[in-house]
Amino acid sequence: MSTPLQIGPHTVRPPVVLAPMAGITNAPFRTLCREFSGGKGLFVSEMITTRALVERNEKTMQLIHFDATETPRSIQLYGVDPATVGKAVRMIAEEDLADHIDLNFGCPVPKVTRKGGGSALPYKRNLLRAILREAVSGAGDLPVTMKMRKGIDDDHITFLDAGRIAVEEGVTAIALHGRTAAQHYGGTADWDAIARLKEHVPEIPVLGNGDIWSAEDALRMVRETGCDGVVVGRGCLGRPWLFSDLVAAFEGRTEDIARPALREVADVMVRHATLLGEWIGDETKGVVDFRKHVAWYLKGFAVGSEMRKRLAITSSLEELRSGLDELDLDQPWPTGADGPRGRTSGNNRVVLPDGWLKDPYDCAGVGEDAELDTSGG
Repeated sequence: MSTPLQIGPHTVRPPVVLAPMAGITNAPFRTLCREFSGGKGLFVSEMITTRALVERNEKTMQLIHFDATETPRSIQLYGVDPATVGKAVRMIAEEDLADHIDLNFGCPVPKVTRKGGGSALPYKRNLLRAILREAVSGAGDLPVTMKMRKGIDDDHITFLDAGRIAVEEGVTAIALHGRTAAQHYGGTADWDAIARLKEHVPEIPVLGNGDIWSAEDALRMVRETGCDGVVVGRGCLGRPWLFSDLVAAFEGRTEDIARPALREVADVMVRHATLLGEWIGDETKGVVDFRKHVAWYLKGFAVGSEMRKRLAITSSLEELRSGLDELDLDQPWPTGADGPRGRTSGNNRVVLPDGWLKDPYDCAGVGEDAELDTSGG
C-alpha cells in the first residue's frame, strides 16, 4: 500500500491527482475518472481565472460547479494580481465553493506569459510571495497548493526558490512539472528536478508531473524521485480508466491493468458525450464538445481515416452511437496505445513582457489584462 497524501485536512489515498486541463477536466470528465478510480484520488477543476470569478462571469460560475458526489471539491485558480487572487480565494472560502485551492504557475501559453502570468510569474520572486501570502491568508481553513514548472528556460530556473517561498508562506503542497516553459510539452520531463525539489522542501508534500503515461510510470516516478504523489494530465486523455490502473498499482495489484476492447471504449465514449450534454443542458452541444476527445479514445485502434473524420463531426448521441457500431468492436486494446498522447511541441521561445528578465525581484508591469481565460501546466 502507498503512503497517503495529506492536503490539509484531506487524505488522498492513493496519492494520485488529476491535473487541470482547459476544456477537458470539467465536471463530466472528472466524474468518469472518479468512477474508474472508485472515488479514490483528487480531481481538480479546469483552471479558473481569478478576475472572472470575482466578477461572477457566467461561464466561470458554471465551470466551478461540482457534482454532489465530488469530495473534496478542488479548484485551480490562475491570477497575477495579489489583491484579485485574495478576493477570489476569500469568495471561495466564505461562500463554501470548494474544499481545496490550487494555484497555477505552470501555464506556458504565450498569451499568458506575454503578460507575465503562468510559468513566467515565479521568476518575479516578490510577486509570487505576495500572491501566495494573499491566497493563504484569504483561504482560512482551506488548504492552498501550487503547481509550477522548473522555470522559464534553462537559463532562468526558478523552482527551488519558488518552493522555498511557498513553504515560508504556508502553502500545503507543491506539484512540479519537470519541464521549463520553453519546453511546453516537448522533450522529456526532468524527474531529477522533482527529486531535487523534494530534498529542498522536506517540510511539505511534493507531487511530480510529466510523462506519466501508465501506472508503472507513476510507481517509477515515486521510486526514483521520492515524491509524495503524482499529477496526471495528458496520459488520461481518452483514457479515464487510467485512474483504475493507478489505484490498482498503488495498492499493489499491478496485474489489474485495464485493457478495454473497442466495445468497452465505445461505451465510455457515449457515456462521456451523454454526461457533457447533461452538464451543458443541450445534447447537441455536449456531442460537439466531445468531438475533441474522439481521436484520443480511438488512438491505436484500426479505424479508417474516413470514419475517424465522420465520428469527429457528429452532432447527436444517436449519430455517435451508430457510427461506433459500424466499427469492429471486438478489437482488443492495441499494442502501443498506452504511450504519449496530446500536444508534444517543444523548444518554443517564451514570450515575456519587455524587460521581464532584468530584475527577478521587481514586480512592476504586471497588469490585470494578464488574467486571460486559458490553461495549461
